[in-house]
Amino acid sequence: MADVTVYLKCDRNVEVQSEDVYMSDVGSLRCADPAVSAKLRALKVHHFGKRDVRRCVISTLKLVELMEDVCPNISVQIVGEPDVLVEWVDVDRHRGIVQWLKAALVCLVSFFGTAFTIMAYHNDVGINDVFTEVYRMVMNREPGGLNVLEVSYSVGLALGIVVFFNHVGGRRLTKDPTPIEVAMRNYEEDVDKALIATAGREGREKEP
Repeated sequence: MADVTVYLKCDRNVEVQSEDVYMSDVGSLRCADPAVSAKLRALKVHHFGKRDVRRCVISTLKLVELMEDVCPNISVQIVGEPDVLVEWVDVDRHRGIVQWLKAALVCLVSFFGTAFTIMAYHNDVGINDVFTEVYRMVMNREPGGLNVLEVSYSVGLALGIVVFFNHVGGRRLTKDPTPIEVAMRNYEEDVDKALIATAGREGREKEP
């Protein structure tokens, strides 16, 4: 009969910076016995070799098996994800001037790409003709150079982008996640599910 109950809550996706993966890296443990809890948190569950793939999928059943081997008198209750996608990130590879150049390149591509997209859209719908026609209807005369419609539209477009992305510089306007953050979270979840499913089909998932 088991003497101690251990609750295991695993995340779907975790990143580690070391070749050795421990139980504390892949999830959270809750146990009434501090000694058992500390022993299980320090349990090594995986090791990335130098030539191994930097991702692996570990089944929680495998984690339970490892925990029961170390502490036979425990009962494990799984309250989190059934599988964990572990990715080894080599921090030393993501330092230096190369990473700054990559970030600068992404910023430039995003800025000029967005500007080109906006200009192409305006040219496609003929925004200048629309402004001219509206100005004629309201003012009953031909527009002469820059007018209030163009200025208002430009200011409104900038404010709309700020509100949409919910950022001014490095500050948030509200605590709500931005549409980009929501889209990225959904994308990450889809990628995690695909990688876990692929590992299961190819037999690369660590199971008991």
